Amino acid sequence: MPAANPILIPELRAMLAEADLPGLREVAEELHPATVAEFTAGLSDDELWRFLDALAVARQAEVFPYFPMIRQVELVQAGDRPHLGALLEWMAPDNRADLLRELDPELVEEILPLVAKAERHDIRMLLSCPEDSAGSLMTTEYASLPADITAGEAIARLRSQAPDSESIYYIYVLDAERQLVGFVSLRDLILAKPTALVADLMQRDVISVRVEEPRDRVVEKLARFDFLAIPVVDDRSRLVGIITHDDVLDAVRQEATDEAQRIAAIAPLRESYLEVGLAAMTWKRGVWLAILFATAAVTAMVLAKSPLNHAWLIAFIPLVIASGGNSGNQSATLVITALSNGDCRLSDWRRILRREFVLGISLGALLAIPGYLLALVYAPTPAQALVIPLTILAVVMLGALAGSVLPLLFRSIGLDPALMSNPFVSAIVDIVGIVIYTCVSLVLLG
Repeated sequence: MPAANPILIPELRAMLAEADLPGLREVAEELHPATVAEFTAGLSDDELWRFLDALAVARQAEVFPYFPMIRQVELVQAGDRPHLGALLEWMAPDNRADLLRELDPELVEEILPLVAKAERHDIRMLLSCPEDSAGSLMTTEYASLPADITAGEAIARLRSQAPDSESIYYIYVLDAERQLVGFVSLRDLILAKPTALVADLMQRDVISVRVEEPRDRVVEKLARFDFLAIPVVDDRSRLVGIITHDDVLDAVRQEATDEAQRIAAIAPLRESYLEVGLAAMTWKRGVWLAILFATAAVTAMVLAKSPLNHAWLIAFIPLVIASGGNSGNQSATLVITALSNGDCRLSDWRRILRREFVLGISLGALLAIPGYLLALVYAPTPAQALVIPLTILAVVMLGALAGSVLPLLFRSIGLDPALMSNPFVSAIVDIVGIVIYTCVSLVLLG
């Protein structure tokens, strides 16, 4: 949650106490909506609603989405229902849908009758889209034109459409059945002769996404073609909305945060760090810590039965295990990010395994050399010191293979590779690494 401004909060409370509505409006109009949301964060729900009530409903709809989602939900639960209906009508469709997805279904059904019928249909359509689909990111506020009008007529129409459109840099050309047949940029319309037909100016090779396409495909296409917005069509190629780059940026930032938490074996928080309750945080972290503890216990049991009678060998156990674990986590992270970015697919598994096998040998050999030099300091003989480099070579190669195989395996069975891979890589390398270390020691030392 944004930090409240301790200097402005007393002034705001004084203005609320004096019912200084012009002063409150002046403050809210002079600042960016995000700044307004930030400096009012310290107000109570009741005070914040009184502040919002002093503003025009259009300005309220601009400020409201900049509050953290958890605060938006609290405000909706505390607000009076008629006021919420007007606010929802003025909010951007995508922001409105994001908010309603976080509310209890009973509360949503209580609020929707207060919204205009046209907006209500739009809300239900957006809420019906799967959460991780292109439809969940789109807005229905876009500019469109028919193909058979002139550039001069098009610009005149855009003047009336602009206030209700999130972006008019791209204007989508539709036929009589609202099928997407092309698009034209605002720049091209302005530079064209007023008598030029839109059909002659538009680009017919339209890159679009389907409503049900996953979010990562949307991100991939926007990044590949460097678009400011991308159209969303249904199964009959009818335009139903657009996804703008700012919405994708928010989704990418959230996904990156979730991915980092999964890689650290933490279930995604969905809320800011300081807003998550201690019980919820304990559960999200504790489940995987318990799993990792169990795998570490297996490692301890294997080690307890390991016949390593040489004290100097025991001293090298952390080095050997860490080398394999670090190699495996590197491979897992690289494969996970490559799968997420679309750089590779499950069908590339042979190339990935060959690549990681060669890398495992190369990295293992690279670490085996300093490992051998260090072992010479403690091993009774140079021959006995060979246990360390040979084990490092085998364990690093094992880690690289495990780190590349597990993300592919978990993705193939529908599990999240980021959440599952690294803990299992560590477990496998720990257990099998001890076994390899013991076997190499027995072969070379007897």
